[in-house]
Amino acid sequence: MRKNSIKNTRINGEVLRELSSIIQGGIKDPRIHPLTSVVSVEVAPDLKSCKAYISVFGDEKAREDTLAGLRSAEGYIRGRLAKSINLRNTPEIRFIMDQSIEYGVNMSRLIDEVNGRGEE
Repeated sequence: MRKNSIKNTRINGEVLRELSSIIQGGIKDPRIHPLTSVVSVEVAPDLKSCKAYISVFGDEKAREDTLAGLRSAEGYIRGRLAKSINLRNTPEIRFIMDQSIEYGVNMSRLIDEVNGRGEE
């Protein structure tokens, strides 16, 4: 299976949807911030590994705590994923913090500041 095949794209979407529901409703760890979202998922073509990019709306401590909580719950999440998605192999999940949303908000704020100064 190629990396950008239709099957791999479909698997990425399914894993993304299931990971989001597991993180929102299935984990009781208090370290995980309530405003945690799964931005994107990349499942390897051999279905052995998976990179899950997550975004946390909060300060730096909330991001670190959420990442630590998700890493400690990897086994539980992988088990729930295996029960809900029928794949030959259940991928090993690596959680990676995604800064793209925060970067976009900061850039938008900077553009607004520059535009505001230009009008004066």
